[in-house]
Amino acid sequence: MGKLFVISAPSGTGKTSLIKSALEDERASSCKLGISCTTRSKRPQEIDGVSYFFISKKEFDRKVKNEEFLEHAEVFGNLYGTPRDWVLSTLEKKEDVILELDIQGALQVKQTFPDAITIFIIPPCYEDLEKRLQNRDQDTAEVIKSRLKEAKKEVLDGINFDSIIVNNEFNEALQDLKTLMFTEKELTQERKSAVKVSLDQLLD
Repeated sequence: MGKLFVISAPSGTGKTSLIKSALEDERASSCKLGISCTTRSKRPQEIDGVSYFFISKKEFDRKVKNEEFLEHAEVFGNLYGTPRDWVLSTLEKKEDVILELDIQGALQVKQTFPDAITIFIIPPCYEDLEKRLQNRDQDTAEVIKSRLKEAKKEVLDGINFDSIIVNNEFNEALQDLKTLMFTEKELTQERKSAVKVSLDQLLD
């Protein structure tokens, strides 16, 4: 069986960019990125079947009824689900699977797969996260406020993940992610200390 990595983070923390860069490493040749189904609208840069499988709510509900999802959750009014059969068949081929999930989905997968390696990515502080969300120019001020409020709840759940990475400086966070994915090593004490500093601020 391959390894199952479940990576989660508050919206705007940079997990998608980190995962994309990690997959460019030559050691990632046997890693497959899971593609979720979602009912939300497609963004301009996204490709159906690559970024997500964009489906109707009716189709999503049918898949839920037929137990076709490994996990599913509602996030900011949109539905997301991970196709069960694809994950299982990929792992059975001894290929590693990376699931980029919201925290609800990540915790569901951990219950089903206790051996899954869960990684939570945090921002250095909420002020930094707010700036990132504003710079994305994707959300209204009301949505950003909602995402920040949700982020505070997510951090409380995220502290129970197997590993935590702080995305203060992108290349350092990327190296941390590669360490966890491609080696049997833990993060250095210096990087663990950086995580603690950020967590202390986020949980204050």
